[in-house]
Amino acid sequence: MRWSEVEEFAAGLPGVRFRRQDGLRLWRLHGRLVARQLDTDPRAIRISFDLRPSLLIRFPGTFSVPARFEKHMMMMAELTDAEPGDVEQALEGAWALQSHG
Repeated sequence: MRWSEVEEFAAGLPGVRFRRQDGLRLWRLHGRLVARQLDTDPRAIRISFDLRPSLLIRFPGTFSVPARFEKHMMMMAELTDAEPGDVEQALEGAWALQSHG
């Protein structure tokens, strides 16, 4: 998946705003984090504890939870080999979490 695909999909989520912070991409909904770029490829996606396990099981090559994120509603997405639908599903989950929070 390419960054342009992520940006296009995220732009279609109601209320999501894109900006750059320190040169890295950042998406927010009403000021709340939806997703952000951490370096050149991996990205952090805000995700509920309820949805995270199923995404990790179904898409182990795309999503992971580093130790620093275990206690947080976050996971990493590796875009290099990711299928767009997998990442889009996670972004929709992040949007839903933040739209109801």
